[in-house]
Amino acid sequence: MTFNPSGAAKALAIASRPFAPLPADIAPRTEAEGAAVQRARAGTQVLGGFKIGATTTKMQAYLGLSAPAAGFMAARNIHPSGTELRFADFHRPGVECELAVRLARDLPPQPITAADAAKAVLELMAAIEIVENRYADLKAFGTPSLIADQVFHAAAVLGPPELYPQDIDSRVLAGRITIDDELRGEGLGADLLGDPMAALAWLAGSPVAAAFGGLKAGQVVMLGSVTPPIWLDRPCRARVEFARLEPVDVVFD
Repeated sequence: MTFNPSGAAKALAIASRPFAPLPADIAPRTEAEGAAVQRARAGTQVLGGFKIGATTTKMQAYLGLSAPAAGFMAARNIHPSGTELRFADFHRPGVECELAVRLARDLPPQPITAADAAKAVLELMAAIEIVENRYADLKAFGTPSLIADQVFHAAAVLGPPELYPQDIDSRVLAGRITIDDELRGEGLGADLLGDPMAALAWLAGSPVAAAFGGLKAGQVVMLGSVTPPIWLDRPCRARVEFARLEPVDVVFD
């Protein structure tokens, strides 16, 4: 039977949080169907780019996934460093220590190599993804539905960019995340599928990229977190730093 993504898209739009599993007759059954629900949910929103989740073995173990997963990002939810956001506007929020890129050219929805992905990158930057723990039971919710719901995504905050490539090897960049100046996690670019550009290559060949007709020049891609999410229980300031890149900050008030 042909899958119609509109039922799941509408259900997610009106569901109260935390989300319960979607009814079986409308829930996506595969990653491709989850991506189709994402596309339906995006509607006419201006697309700012994509996020990739679970690009480290630590994150896959944490989320119970065996591979990465991706979600679209609306342009209105992508913010510059120093942005102040209302803590109360988020449901059980967390922050992640990420590398992000901006694309110089389109990447069609097909398998590519990490080297080919790197050639499409214009800028590299430190970034913070704001995620929400909005699932009553993640295992019961299921991976296809998690993909339909943009894999925890709520917003992104971008640091000042550096042109890429120069002499920066993103694999060896050391990252750290602090909350109110307290160190909460550290990792390396190489934690992201062995090479952050391999993560970008994975996205280009993913069901989500296919659902959106590929990646486009000017879009931002969050390449994944080098640490598990830091779940927040109060307003605070979060900072992510990667060697050789300008830091990025977000304030929750």
